This record gives sequence, structure tokens and C-alpha cells, in this order.
Amino acid sequence: MKITAVEAIHLRAEDPLIELFDGSYDDCVLVVHTDSGMVGIGETESMAPAVQAIVRGPSAHNHARSLSSVLVGADPADPVQLWHRMYESTDYVGRRGLAMHAIGGVDLALWDLRGKIEQKPVHALLGGARRDRLPAYGTIYPMARTPAEVRAQVAAGQAKNLRNFKFAADPWWLDDIALTGRLLTAARSQAGDEARLIIDAALSYRTAAEGLRLIPIFREVGVWFLEAPLPLDDVEGHLEMSRHGLPTGVGDLGLTSVSEFIDMMDHGGASICQPDISQVGGFTGILQIAAAAYTRGKRLITHGYKTNIEIAANLHFLAAQPNVEPLEFSLSHSPLRWQTTIERFPVESDGCVRVPQAPGLGVTLNQETIARYRFVE
Repeated sequence: MKITAVEAIHLRAEDPLIELFDGSYDDCVLVVHTDSGMVGIGETESMAPAVQAIVRGPSAHNHARSLSSVLVGADPADPVQLWHRMYESTDYVGRRGLAMHAIGGVDLALWDLRGKIEQKPVHALLGGARRDRLPAYGTIYPMARTPAEVRAQVAAGQAKNLRNFKFAADPWWLDDIALTGRLLTAARSQAGDEARLIIDAALSYRTAAEGLRLIPIFREVGVWFLEAPLPLDDVEGHLEMSRHGLPTGVGDLGLTSVSEFIDMMDHGGASICQPDISQVGGFTGILQIAAAAYTRGKRLITHGYKTNIEIAANLHFLAAQPNVEPLEFSLSHSPLRWQTTIERFPVESDGCVRVPQAPGLGVTLNQETIARYRFVE
């Protein structure tokens, strides 16, 4: 079997709140085609036109090649070997950021394809699933601005059987800290004492001094951990944030290589790595980060705010890991979030999501959605 083409499809839905930070209205789906007719699919959290350029070329020279030129004609049986081939052929494109985003989306598709070839789910290729269901938490963004509306947001997630919740912050949380406290107290009241609450600061604080102003409220409402508190270049600021009794998670907003995660763990006080599997080189890349984290006694909780393609990838990865960690379950209203694949991954009555058992990722593209939302300039 040979790879015949690598396709990068830009999907875009109208975002009524485009000024906010919700990437689920814009997506880049990767499809690896073969001469057998079998395909592998993935996606990446990035700027789709830039990923398309990296995938399609043309190549500049042998250290700045398009991913298509690297892969077309190759045997797809070994995704790890192909990952290194892509990585080594793009060092002039950059081994951080966009190049890793593109490699990540393609790598997911290659693992999906390998699973289909071997008639095994991806978690079996990763060493075997240790569990067949994973606890989920619902990500709510943007947060409403009244206690009643916040309670309604949590109740809507509870109606989907979710028991744990993450709120993504906005800079306005610092404008009226008392109001922010009332909103989070309302969230805790609705969610219940047993629920885990996570705060994704989403880089809303410019300095540790700013972020620390909210720590007393986070402690009062029992926040489980704080995600993405500061710009990722501020390693010392992360270390300061980590000294105040609240675990910090890093990675989903800009880290793309294992070396960057190591720096944040060793020098930035990070206790939780939160890579987006599509941004860090797919399964092949995230396995490197997991190994570094576990060696240091740190945790890894995947980020995931795209479609059911990424939810499936995270389910496979988390199922094969030594410790039980929660699955991020986006509650975005984007049609791409819910309609990109035919398969759905509902949260069941116990608050868990079932791990796919079909070959590969276990998802199939919904061609009606692809046709409807395909973006062509």
C-alpha cells in the first residue's frame, strides 16, 4: 500500500462571537489517501490556510519540504518512521508552531490509517487500553455575566450528564473581582460539592501579580487546577504562580515540542502538561511529552476543543495511559464541533465517555458537513 495524496480541508462556520477565543468554528481536517482506497483522517488546531501551505508545498529545498512531497509514495505502515521523516524535512520551516501543527494533524491521520490496516483501534497500537471509559469535564466558554445565567450554563452541561466543568476566563474577570467571585460561587453551587471545577485562564493575565489577585477566589470555590495562567514565554511568572497552592497546567496555548514542556516542568513549576494532541505532533509527539512528564512525576491531561476527531484521538491516548485522567468535552455551539463526524461520543449517565473500539480512531467524516462548511477563497 502506498500513500497517494495528503489533503488539508479548511472548514469554517459563521461564528457569532468571532471576537472571542473559540477555535471550534474554524478547522483543518487532514486526510491521507492511499492506492487501496483506504484513508486516514485527523485534524489540527491551527490556522488552516497556513497548514494547507505546509502540506501542499511546493517544497523550497530538501530541508523545507511540503509534507505531501515527503509522504506521497511512502508505505503508511509505520507512522513513527514517517513522523521523523516529516520532522527532519521541515527544520527550515520551523520545528515549533505551525510545522508541528501540520505534522500533528497528519500524524493523527497516519495512526488512524494504520489502525484500519491492522484492523485494530489506535489504543491497541499504543500498548493497549487500560480502561474502556473515561470521566469527562465540560468546557464552558464564554462565561455568562450573571449568577443565574452561569447556573443555567452548568445545568445545560448537567443535562448532557456532565459532572465536572471548566470555565475559560476572559480579561474582564479582573475588572470586577467581586462579581467574578459571585459567578464562580454560582457555578460551584449548581455543580455541587463533589464536582471538579477547572479554570482556564486562557492567557488572560499579563503578569503573575495580575493572576494572583484571583487565587483567593479560586481557593474558596475549590478550583481543581489553573490552566494557562500566563504568556508561555514567562517561565518565571509561571513558577511564581505555582507557589500559591494551586496546581498549574500549561501547554495548549503555544507549546508544541517536548523540550518546551520539559522547560516548563523543570523551571516553570508546571505540575500538569496539557498538550493539544494535534499541535504537538499527534500521537507520536504526545507520547514523547508523556514520557517526560511521567519521569518527573507530573500529570498529563489532554486539551481538546475541536471536533469529535480530536475527542476520539484523546480517548484513545488517555485510555492507554497508566493513570486515569479526564477527557475535555467541549460544549461549543459550533456545528463543526458536533457534525464533522458521523459518530458521536455522548457522555453517559455516570459522567463518562466510552472509548472507541472500531479500527483506527473509530470516526468517519460526515461528507454533508464537509461539503457545507468547506472554505474556499
